Amino acid sequence: METGIINSSASSNKTQSRCPLQEQLLQRRNSRENLDRFIPNRSAMDFDYAHYMLTEGKKGKENPAVSSSPSRDAYRKQLAETFNMNRTRILAFKNKPPTPMESIPNEFSLAAHQVKPAKPRRHIPQTSERTLDAPDLMDDYYLNLLDWGSSNVLSIALGNTVYLWDASDGTTSELVTIDEEIGPVTSVKWAPDGRHIAVGLNNSEVQLWDTTANRLLRTLRGGHTSRVSALDWNNHILTTGGMDGQIINNDVRVRAHIVETYRGHQQEVCGLKWAASGQQLASGGNDNLLHIWDRSMASSNAPTQWLHRLEDHTAAVKALAWCPFQGNLLASGGGGGDRCIKFWNTHTGACLNSVDTGSQVCALLWNKNERELLSSHGFTQNQLTLWKYPSMVKIAELTGHTSRVLFMAQSPDGCTVASAAGDETLRFWNVFGTPEVAKPAPKMSAEPFAHLNRIR
Repeated sequence: METGIINSSASSNKTQSRCPLQEQLLQRRNSRENLDRFIPNRSAMDFDYAHYMLTEGKKGKENPAVSSSPSRDAYRKQLAETFNMNRTRILAFKNKPPTPMESIPNEFSLAAHQVKPAKPRRHIPQTSERTLDAPDLMDDYYLNLLDWGSSNVLSIALGNTVYLWDASDGTTSELVTIDEEIGPVTSVKWAPDGRHIAVGLNNSEVQLWDTTANRLLRTLRGGHTSRVSALDWNNHILTTGGMDGQIINNDVRVRAHIVETYRGHQQEVCGLKWAASGQQLASGGNDNLLHIWDRSMASSNAPTQWLHRLEDHTAAVKALAWCPFQGNLLASGGGGGDRCIKFWNTHTGACLNSVDTGSQVCALLWNKNERELLSSHGFTQNQLTLWKYPSMVKIAELTGHTSRVLFMAQSPDGCTVASAAGDETLRFWNVFGTPEVAKPAPKMSAEPFAHLNRIR
């Protein structure tokens, strides 16, 4: 179907083309460039010779059977050179005819061979776009008091109270205030649905809340013996880590919620992160250990053995982040006595790289749209540092906090990062830019027997 109208005064075509793009490419700019004919110069032409060439000159070639001898051929050649009869052109021009124009301009014909232009460098604002007060935020490195859910609501624990901040309209609401004898709140974590949230407490309990109905659904008890400082979800499994060194998988759908226990840490578990696949769990502790656990090795009858026990860090390991574009790549950050970001192949347990950042690493976040890693730090600069991966070249350093930046959370679209620090402020940074519009994924043909369980 036609998408445009061609001006009849600019073209001699009586019918319009079905491809407007092609028609636009072949259209001449003006009458002087319409070089489809070139008139020869009649005064410069030899009409007698032209007549001979058109009538008699080709008879020898058209009749190869005519008898000939070498001496006759040599005589004819010399005669032709003497009388300038070796010319092959019939028409004569004063000037050399111009080179014919290409049907498609050069810039289009070469487009396929040109290198894709370099992507413009992204502008990274050096100041936070918004700052909120966070009074009574606990300055405790081992806790996890900030999270951003898939429904674009941010949760933060301030003392005994959990607040919800809706990023879509900037409204704040109070979810719950815990009694003094069981508080303060030591960890918060949104479920994948963005509606339910887990709240870890100082008395070893974990509460599950429905934020839409503002209702307490259940309380998980009997697992830990001291405060619950780290939480993460794997579908319906809520994994909890405590000061007692235990890691517990809780199935929130059933009454007997404890389904697996991981024992490997001797001190407080302060970092917990499930991989996107849901098969591997990374845990970091105050014993300077980093463990990788595999779900396939889990057992409900006895404590599960770790897949890898990594001892390279020399301080507490709290900051953990699984790479979004490489499933077996994990980044970990060490505390004040270590100051390093390390990268691990979790299939083999090999340390791929280690970078000394110069200060305590409190949190790590991967950019979902670019190969970049963001880290938050303590003394001396209390900064957020953006690194290019894998070169680990510093792209930007964001300052503004006046105390160590303990917690970071990423918005669902991957653009904005919220940071909370011991200076009792919550800052929002537009550090990861605007994500590109995702192209629709090609429709994959279904595998044969895809409805059946796989056999290992």
